[in-house]
Amino acid sequence: MRPFSHAIEQMRTVGLRPTRQRLALAKLLFDKGARHVTAERLHVEAQAASVRVSLATVYNTLHQFTTAGLLREIVVDSGRSYFDTNTTDHHHFYFQATGQLEDISGDRIVVSGLPPPPEGTAVTRVDVIIRVGESKP
Repeated sequence: MRPFSHAIEQMRTVGLRPTRQRLALAKLLFDKGARHVTAERLHVEAQAASVRVSLATVYNTLHQFTTAGLLREIVVDSGRSYFDTNTTDHHHFYFQATGQLEDISGDRIVVSGLPPPPEGTAVTRVDVIIRVGESKP
């Protein structure tokens, strides 16, 4: 099954109506394999593909897809989020100079010594973002 077909099925499963705009954005997101995309970048891609959609609709759709489990949101700082089509257990290198993200396999990082979660809650996932820059000689 193609990733785009999976996205349509997932939309239906979680009760998201597969509207024309959602379908067009899903095709742009999932037919290119695993990747990290910002809302602004997806909006540019949509315009280039002659998909008439506002930036606000792109943001709303990305957040709906994230809530539905189709995407993971990676917040690299207070003003910058990426949406990851790879929802498996993994972490990221964040290249500060270029703003790019690179996946790190989930088994490559071991997190120990976590404090107990607040009463009535449970840890559901740990996300590690390793910020990298140029090494100094």
